[in-house]
Amino acid sequence: MSPNLKQNRIEERFQTLKKEGKKAFIPYIMCGDPSLEKTAQLVKLLEECGADAIELGVPFSDPLADGPVIQAAGLRALNAGVNLRVVIEFVKKVRTEKFTDVPLILMTYFNPVFRYGEDAFILDARAAGVDGVIIPDLPVEEGDSMAKSAGRQGLDVIFLAAPTSGDERLKKVARASNGFIYFVSITGITGAKLEISEELRSSLAKLEGPAQAGQKNQKPVVVGFGIRTPGEAGMVSALADGVVIGSAIVKAAAESSDAELKEYLLALRAAIK
Repeated sequence: MSPNLKQNRIEERFQTLKKEGKKAFIPYIMCGDPSLEKTAQLVKLLEECGADAIELGVPFSDPLADGPVIQAAGLRALNAGVNLRVVIEFVKKVRTEKFTDVPLILMTYFNPVFRYGEDAFILDARAAGVDGVIIPDLPVEEGDSMAKSAGRQGLDVIFLAAPTSGDERLKKVARASNGFIYFVSITGITGAKLEISEELRSSLAKLEGPAQAGQKNQKPVVVGFGIRTPGEAGMVSALADGVVIGSAIVKAAAESSDAELKEYLLALRAAIK
């Protein structure tokens, strides 16, 4: 086994959080924006500020789920020569240098994975020390086989559910996802305005129901999209097992001083109880 591998980092982190009565703080940053050196610094800062896992965005030319902030970050990274292979090498480097042991999750689209080759991607990503992958344009109906192949290598494929997902689809997502279930809080792109609707509460209750009923092996449910402020993060954390914050952190990293960014990250961590 590669020295970069550690079994079930994501699962282990959620088990620890559950024992401690805490919720997960999962920040998103674009890998390579504005440089890989800066990304490494941000990874370290996020860990210091209490990140339980980190989503690393893979820049792509046609990001259908991303709002303007993340699209701009992706363009900056693309212009710096960053692609899926470069991101995997970046993870390998930070793992080899023991830079961080926080679970690292790639957020990519299926086209780069297809061009790379599914099997090669799974093997290379896992060997580098990637713990999970989120592919917004890979629906559960078409990604189950990839999830099973990745699962055999210890790489978690995390599928998305939304307030518009019917009961049967929620069940499919819950069955197929490994690591956690990613619940999209809004019917829109990243960075759009968050609304804590009854539809959102109802869907989350359906996913969380088995845990409340005392059944074992219930997968954690994490909510993302549209969360900007510590107050919003706190409200969402009361409904789920963790919170993903992306556009707001990407914007703050690009526009704020290091001290301001750290203060913002610590406020988010404190709000996610």
